[in-house]
Amino acid sequence: MLRSELPTPVTISTLHVKYELILWYSLSLRERPAIGIPISAKLHHKYVKKTQILVIGHNDNGCLPLHRKIAYDVGHLVAERGAILLTGGMGGVMRAASSGAKDAGGTVVGIIPPKDADAANEFCDIVIPTGLGLMRDFVNAYAADGIIIVGGGVGTLSEMCAAYMHNKPMVAIRSSGGMAEKYADEYLDHRKHVLIVGADSPSESIDTLFGILDKGS
Repeated sequence: MLRSELPTPVTISTLHVKYELILWYSLSLRERPAIGIPISAKLHHKYVKKTQILVIGHNDNGCLPLHRKIAYDVGHLVAERGAILLTGGMGGVMRAASSGAKDAGGTVVGIIPPKDADAANEFCDIVIPTGLGLMRDFVNAYAADGIIIVGGGVGTLSEMCAAYMHNKPMVAIRSSGGMAEKYADEYLDHRKHVLIVGADSPSESIDTLFGILDKGS
């Protein structure tokens, strides 16, 4: 082995020398970190889980240009934050948010009701065909770290209830109407598990949700 390939001893603490050396030698030449950065810290950072943000709201039925614009902007901002966008994978708000995330270079996961993956919108990178029908609302809610609500009807309310029962943070965009407007700054019941925080714009909704997630981490 060439001397230039060996780790410099000044960056490795005595107490962790064996651990650091094992990690260092287990990596390929390309993967070996630059001098001065602890190997274990670099590895731990490399494998940190990405945040998963679910966007919910109107399907094609009831989805207006306003909803599509808001959802597109939300999806774009989710991707800009380096998070993974989750949606129900179908039309309306789901498709618009997915389009926004893709335009920002993000990753989109669609968790869809039917068992046929071809039913998903064209912006999904990963399609999870559940075959569960409306029961897939629970899968969506459980998979999310946080949720943003854009408009929505009773189907959206179902997802909100599933998220509420599992203490998932939610932010509702007031100006989008529907369930978002109705439940912004409200609890879903007397138990007050999770306050559905209201926001007035896509950017405020993203800042608010990530602020909540950062406090909880």
